[in-house]
Amino acid sequence: MMIKTCRIVLRDKDPSDAWDDYSWETDPELAKLDAAPVSFISYSQYLVDYTWDLRTPRTTSRQFAVDTLDGKHIGNCSYYNLNTSRGEAEMGIMIGDRDYWNKSYGVDVISSLLDHIFQHTKVDRVHLKTLDWNARAQKCFRKCGFAECGQMSMDGYSFMLMEISRKEWEKKL
Repeated sequence: MMIKTCRIVLRDKDPSDAWDDYSWETDPELAKLDAAPVSFISYSQYLVDYTWDLRTPRTTSRQFAVDTLDGKHIGNCSYYNLNTSRGEAEMGIMIGDRDYWNKSYGVDVISSLLDHIFQHTKVDRVHLKTLDWNARAQKCFRKCGFAECGQMSMDGYSFMLMEISRKEWEKKL
């Protein structure tokens, strides 16, 4: 699957993305922004796990690589915890290549992913959590129509919860 806009391409992940993903998951600053521990496994073990994960079909999630139009892999996005009976899913994004920060790539990615979710699933609500101190991410999510809907603490982190409904998304179109 491929979703193309005037600036980015969202495509299915493949094994060629492994080195970028590994470097981003072992980067302390990116791990902090993702509220995740820094990965300390070897690249060879990471590659085994990564390849297995790509081959395992999932019905409640979808992962995409984010490329520039010239094919440079700059990040990833996904939706997960898809619950069709409740009509909701959670989403996440990471622009791992710092050269593409603060240039509205995140807005393009989120908008494209929301478009895909609302057009190709029965989801009526998409939600996410972002660190309560991450003003840059919150600004990006608000530009895409997300609104704050609560707070949450988990694993020693404080998060802002945000959501957007299908109805609110359609108003933006």
